[in-house]
Amino acid sequence: MTPTKRLRYPIGMQTFSNIIEDGYTYVDKTGFIPTLLDHGKFIFLSRPRRFGKSLLLSTLEAYFEGRRELFKGLALDDMDVDWTPSPVFRFDFTSEDYSQEDGLKQRLNILLMRLEEKYGRNPELSSPSTRLNYLIEAAYLQTGRRVVILVDEYDKPLLDIEDMPEIFEKNQRILKSFYGNLKSMDSMIHFAFITGVARFSKVSIFSDLNNLDDISMEDDFADVCGWTEEELVGTFSQGIRTLAEKREEDFDTTLSKMRNYYDGYKFTSRGSRLYNPFSVLRALKAKEIDPYWFETGSPTFLVRRVKGLGIYPPDINGVQYAKSDLIAVGLNDNDPIPLMFQTGYLTIDSYDRDSELYKLRFPNYEVESGFYKNLLPIYAPETKMSDSPFSYSKFKIDLHEGRPEDFMKRLSSLLKDIPGEDHRESTYRAITYLVATLCNTQAIAEHHGYKGRSDIEVITRRYIYLFEFKYNKSVEEAMDQIHSRDYAGRFAIDGRALYLIGANFNENKDERGLEYIIEEVDK
Repeated sequence: MTPTKRLRYPIGMQTFSNIIEDGYTYVDKTGFIPTLLDHGKFIFLSRPRRFGKSLLLSTLEAYFEGRRELFKGLALDDMDVDWTPSPVFRFDFTSEDYSQEDGLKQRLNILLMRLEEKYGRNPELSSPSTRLNYLIEAAYLQTGRRVVILVDEYDKPLLDIEDMPEIFEKNQRILKSFYGNLKSMDSMIHFAFITGVARFSKVSIFSDLNNLDDISMEDDFADVCGWTEEELVGTFSQGIRTLAEKREEDFDTTLSKMRNYYDGYKFTSRGSRLYNPFSVLRALKAKEIDPYWFETGSPTFLVRRVKGLGIYPPDINGVQYAKSDLIAVGLNDNDPIPLMFQTGYLTIDSYDRDSELYKLRFPNYEVESGFYKNLLPIYAPETKMSDSPFSYSKFKIDLHEGRPEDFMKRLSSLLKDIPGEDHRESTYRAITYLVATLCNTQAIAEHHGYKGRSDIEVITRRYIYLFEFKYNKSVEEAMDQIHSRDYAGRFAIDGRALYLIGANFNENKDERGLEYIIEEVDK
């Protein structure tokens, strides 16, 4: 019996040659290379962070360097392509602190110096753009081959400093000059591929490079980064079985759980649902299904905009936008939704051809819960403290163990501490919805019944809670609305315990706080 090959998970590895040479498991994306080459000369692709952009660039780098031995057994090895080496200029902007005054200049200097060691330097040239032009011409003349330019995370020098306008504008000017000269060197460039998280419409970085082809929402490249379920199961079935054994469940149950946590990204209306590679690898290696993506960063400016614009968190799922609003965004735009789409917090749910609008949603539980976990402290700062009485983990125990009284006491104390200007019904509903979602429940906001819309319904495996909130009215009025509009009617034959909760926040200075009534429905 042939022993099963041990899987090696390339967590955090972004160099194609290292993955292949060191025997790590690789999901074959090399079949996309000929399609990319046939598509155009100057190409742009936006995808969320930790989604395989750097590995894709490294794979292209290995191909253009003519390293055919690395592609043995992969799709590209059987395709009719030219393996003659070309000079490759790789510009990686992922590793630098761009909050420093000269962070971008220092990074460009390091990248250009590496190329100058190989192709020579003109000491009379000092600006990054003129040095790049000289290098392109030198490499072309020395090798007789046109240059390949690969840019990784072009937008990181901007995203990192969105709240530092002076450095932002300085970096914008440097990058505009740097990329703007590429068009003038067209005759010496074979292929240029630029990646990033977002394409910014108002910073004019690519205004001079007007022949840049954005393939981010094209069907032919929908699956170029990220993994389809077929790729996941075909490559990592052994790892999924091991994870299932650890969880003491069958293969399909574990796959379903992984689907709920890590699947769901769609970048075109007809594209496949895709898994986040980083999170999948972490889960398989650790043998634990947990949120991993948000460990790599926090979308502070996005969550602040959601709160500042008064966007009710449940309304984020289901928003509709035209393609023109999604493919190019302004970093300082008030509306955070387009940038949430480009950065991976929202994805395509469906497309309506009549209205030409895309419906968006959170791709999966990992992203939704991670975003809400960062949003909740914006509403209620005390929830930042993991050992606080207001920690969402304590709320989780209350909901899953059928303790509505404890839940409401905790919620009442929490609401007293939120800023005075936020005391309104919509804030209470938002906080309750966020807390419930983070407690791994099914939280439904404003369910449309035949007599009206309930505020919030929270459903767990053993318990159901129906909430109605009022502001400066009365708990009796809230409970009367639950009964008169028969919010509980659709759960009449449900075997789970059902609690009705009417709540009112009283702003009277002497009695300020949340009042509530809890009724358990006798079935």
